[in-house]
Amino acid sequence: MTGLLVGYARVSTDKQDSTSQRDALTAAGVAPGLLYVDEGLTGSTRARPALREAMAACRAGDTLMVTRLDRLARSVPDARDLVDELTRKGVRLRIGESVHDPEDPTGWLLFNALAMVAEFEADLIRARTREGMRVAKAKGKLRGKKPKLTAAVEGHLVAEYHGGDYSINELARRYDVGVATVYRAVERAAQKTPAAAVTLALPRADI
Repeated sequence: MTGLLVGYARVSTDKQDSTSQRDALTAAGVAPGLLYVDEGLTGSTRARPALREAMAACRAGDTLMVTRLDRLARSVPDARDLVDELTRKGVRLRIGESVHDPEDPTGWLLFNALAMVAEFEADLIRARTREGMRVAKAKGKLRGKKPKLTAAVEGHLVAEYHGGDYSINELARRYDVGVATVYRAVERAAQKTPAAAVTLALPRADI
């Protein structure tokens, strides 16, 4: 195999370890200076600095190596775009022990099959995540963001608003929250107490 062997590895989160990918690429003959790693980046985004560096490091006759296709891309269109770019540069793609040859119809067919499998696996993971969140929510284990104000504090805020001593902006500064939070608190109070809706419908001009 002529040319240089350029390696690329990726892990989706900072908590994942790229050591196994690094070791496999190094064992295959990738030199330390030609090993590029993206950490904490999903394959669904093309904004991967190390990938761009790896692609830029490849010259005609070189080979870009990844341990698995889903480390390079997580969708069929993305994988095809990357391979097309490599092909235009005269660079081959090696996935594990298999070298993709764009001039070989069988190799191109196998590559597309791998890309579809990688995309299918990514879709399954997303589906399982959504299902897990639905189940957790149904069991009361998944809750929204913690309210910025407790019920008691929110009650004081609304009372001061209706007391007329403070404007919306002043209340926001006084309670260290955003103006939108103050408005939402007043709206919630208005829904609980119809009489308060009159005050809410005709807000005072902020000072």
